[in-house]
Amino acid sequence: MSLYRKYRPQTFAEVVGQDAVVTTLEQAAEQDKLAHAFLFAGSRGTGKTSVARILAKVLMTNGIQDEIIRKQIIKGVEEGNIVDLLEIDAASNRGIDDVRDLIEKIQFSPVVASTKVYIIDEVHMLTKEAFNALLKTLEEPPSYAFFILATTELNKIPATIQSRCQCFPFRRIPEEDIIRRLQFIADQEHITIEREALRSIAHHAQGGMRDAISMIDQIRTLPKITAEDVEQNMGKTGSEYLEPLFVAIDNHDSKEIIEIVRKIEEAGIALDVFLRMLLNTTREMLHEAIEKNQSTQFLQHILDKFLKAIRDVRIAPVPGLILESALLSLCSPLEEAPSAELKTGKKDKERLSRPKEEEPQKHKKGKEEISKEVENEEVQNEPAQEVGKELKEASVEAVELNLENLKELWPQIVNETSPAPVKMSLKNAELISVNDKTLTVGFTSSFHKDKVANTEASRKIEEVMNKILRHSLKLVCVIGDGVPVNEQPQPDVDLAEAAAEIF
Repeated sequence: MSLYRKYRPQTFAEVVGQDAVVTTLEQAAEQDKLAHAFLFAGSRGTGKTSVARILAKVLMTNGIQDEIIRKQIIKGVEEGNIVDLLEIDAASNRGIDDVRDLIEKIQFSPVVASTKVYIIDEVHMLTKEAFNALLKTLEEPPSYAFFILATTELNKIPATIQSRCQCFPFRRIPEEDIIRRLQFIADQEHITIEREALRSIAHHAQGGMRDAISMIDQIRTLPKITAEDVEQNMGKTGSEYLEPLFVAIDNHDSKEIIEIVRKIEEAGIALDVFLRMLLNTTREMLHEAIEKNQSTQFLQHILDKFLKAIRDVRIAPVPGLILESALLSLCSPLEEAPSAELKTGKKDKERLSRPKEEEPQKHKKGKEEISKEVENEEVQNEPAQEVGKELKEASVEAVELNLENLKELWPQIVNETSPAPVKMSLKNAELISVNDKTLTVGFTSSFHKDKVANTEASRKIEEVMNKILRHSLKLVCVIGDGVPVNEQPQPDVDLAEAAAEIF
């Protein structure tokens, strides 16, 4: 017999990880206030069918005083050969004819037990017509008839069915509870297994006890089960790549991202499953950022990218490319506005496309005539140009360093800044204050602030300011209200630190 069937819980006390459900049902049974229809919803392997059978034992033995008959009923439920308990798999009996047959049989009174119990598994697979046929019976069943419906997809159950049932959510079982149960089974079966191997199995199971027990059953023949044995037999879950991946995004390390995606593909990890893990982790980071009143703009941007990727990865001819593209796009700078040169080029094209009659009169003159005029103008204007240049330089040197004057020259400073990512981040800056020694600029996002505050980037910006303003100023980057970065907590999320806290 498989371990899962052998160690299936037979009483409410043996159910693991569903304390709220078990407590409510036990109290209702003790007070004789059990409903005629229940709906158990939750992911696979969380105990829905096991709890349904335990509840069936309680219902079918209710009011029976003879201990021998009680034991026969309980044994019949456990072995599945009692006529008053009918288990139906809706995946293979989903039509209206199957439901009509069930409704006809429900008219007959129970044979052995005090009640008749119908367990319908995967009930969401029933057709619309079958659900409609079941409605009236669920609302007004015979006094001896009870229904227990189980589903992994509650959203597919019509609201009319849900309203006629008591709904119980079955949550994923915590890893620690799974580990304790697996350790108990290993001790009973004399299986030698490391604690880390149990933790790895629990992590692979993703909250499903049945899956966890099946995994340990699969490798129980090994003399000593280690974490490496679990990894070799079950494969990697991909969770070990989450933190390095968020660190790589935070560092804009495109090469590392490509290498991690390659490892994920080589390990045979389903990319849609891995993307769900990324979404869940990002969601946790988002909630944590909201609690700490930090900016969530970049995290929302990440979520949008991952949501689009999980939609596209299923139909993509090369799924790995979708994941790579989504991750690499998070490392790329935002699109820049058209440069001044491109704008100038457009004007030149407009000028060249003008009709000949619109061209200035001097362009119609002969080459010799034009060259003579140019020579004469150069000779006449040369002194004036030198004087103008000197006056321009003098005026720049004489500019008073205040915010009003600096705001006029700021676009020129931004345009002459390089490289492009720093330039884009500098465009998001707001001038806060200026004095003879420092210029303070504020940012709403630490992403842009960190780009500009980088030692090499700030040095280049200071060189540009010295060239244009003729003043040696030190650039100070702050967040929002003008409080220096080293004097206040970072409001934005550091992906590397947030990922480390989660893992």
